[in-house]
Amino acid sequence: MRTLMMVTALALSACGATQSGSGGLLSEGDPAPDFVAQDQDGEIRQLRAIRGDRPVVLFFYPRDGTPGCTAEACAFRDAWDRIEATGATVVGVSTDDVAAHRAFAEEHGLQFTLLADPEGEILEKYGVPSRMGMAARVTYLIDGEGRVARVFPDVDPAVHVDEVLAAIAALE
Repeated sequence: MRTLMMVTALALSACGATQSGSGGLLSEGDPAPDFVAQDQDGEIRQLRAIRGDRPVVLFFYPRDGTPGCTAEACAFRDAWDRIEATGATVVGVSTDDVAAHRAFAEEHGLQFTLLADPEGEILEKYGVPSRMGMAARVTYLIDGEGRVARVFPDVDPAVHVDEVLAAIAALE
């Protein structure tokens, strides 16, 4: 029982905590790797098709439904009108499965795509660290030409949306 409690505490703290250091993260100016994954509705999505010629906010988060992850996703939801006005697309990625993403999106009224990456293939392409099978909290802003415009390796869910909106505005 004690082991289970320790594992649960570690998992919850991983979702609320930020990851320091950038390890193998992509750098600004790098081409954004393409990927194919299922969204919360089971539809197959590809970055190239999602992006088109507009910016993409690609945010990696540890786990659906945990406090920090919910705060981050709901902050994007609450700023939806401001994000839409920029023309950017928002895509969340975690190692949760399609069913977990569907429930999370429905429960919180999320308007954006959540991609299931249970094998961590997208995480690996983007150099996003994982701990105990959960992604670190990292965001990439990909410009309209498919290059990494900004990397946010230490995300604070309370202020992150404003940081992202400022970075999108700087693209113009």
